[in-house]
Amino acid sequence: MTSLKGLIVTADDFGASIEVNEAVERAHRGGVLTCASLMVSAPRAADAVARARDLPGLGVGLHLVLVEGRPVLPPSQLPALVQKNGAFRDDMVRASFEMALSPTMRRQIADEIEAQYEAFAETGLKLDHVNAHKHFHLHPAIGRLAIEIGRHYGLSAMRVPLEPLAVLRKIEPEASGGEVVRFCAARLRDRLRASGVWSPDRCFGLTWSGAMSAQRLAGLMANLPDGVSEIYLHPATGCYPGSTPGYRYSQEYAALLSPGVMAQAADLRKGTFADFSLRDASDTLMASRSDGRNA
Repeated sequence: MTSLKGLIVTADDFGASIEVNEAVERAHRGGVLTCASLMVSAPRAADAVARARDLPGLGVGLHLVLVEGRPVLPPSQLPALVQKNGAFRDDMVRASFEMALSPTMRRQIADEIEAQYEAFAETGLKLDHVNAHKHFHLHPAIGRLAIEIGRHYGLSAMRVPLEPLAVLRKIEPEASGGEVVRFCAARLRDRLRASGVWSPDRCFGLTWSGAMSAQRLAGLMANLPDGVSEIYLHPATGCYPGSTPGYRYSQEYAALLSPGVMAQAADLRKGTFADFSLRDASDTLMASRSDGRNA
């Protein structure tokens, strides 16, 4: 019997370092990883692309970076978005408020988003999905631009970090989550549905970001509701320059290769965003044809 529970397992920050890229490759070849989100301007993006070309089953998406990273465009073209050192601003909350008020800032964001889509297209990889570093696509302006611009580059699926607390609390009863994020994620999901862009039914990884142990990962898999769920992690073989203090990268990498996790995932339908979005589109078409015959 085919499982009603579909699972996408994604690694973020693909391209950030050799340590990340090695973890992605090994966790896909020998573990439960099905997707990776590429930072096109990251220091080891070229290495990530070369590895991805040898991993045809890996769904590679675009990890838009608009905060705490380097732009694709020259910093001189993005004065409202970058610091003196040419890197993106790291005052995410303040930048979010300024963005809502400044048309100039939004134009620069649109230019950089398009440049990142273009850089991904130049890799020759198929665009499996889109999300954003620090989930900055939850900002209404960034989400709207990511969808509108992405349509010209084959956007068909996007992450919505809408994490059901009820599932988390089956594993750890004290788990909690932010209401603001939940509200913004619901708004993004509505925008995506209106635009015809697919997203999984739910997403896990926000509450335990940087701390997804094998026990937590297996627990999530054991308690998934019906439908398609995404679980995202930040695996790496070790810390690297620019890595987030306190993140347990090697623990998350080990979780993806854990025998217990792999056993728990055995009865789930695993795939990429494209696998499930195309299947949903096919099911909808078949249902429509059936309704037509029965009318």
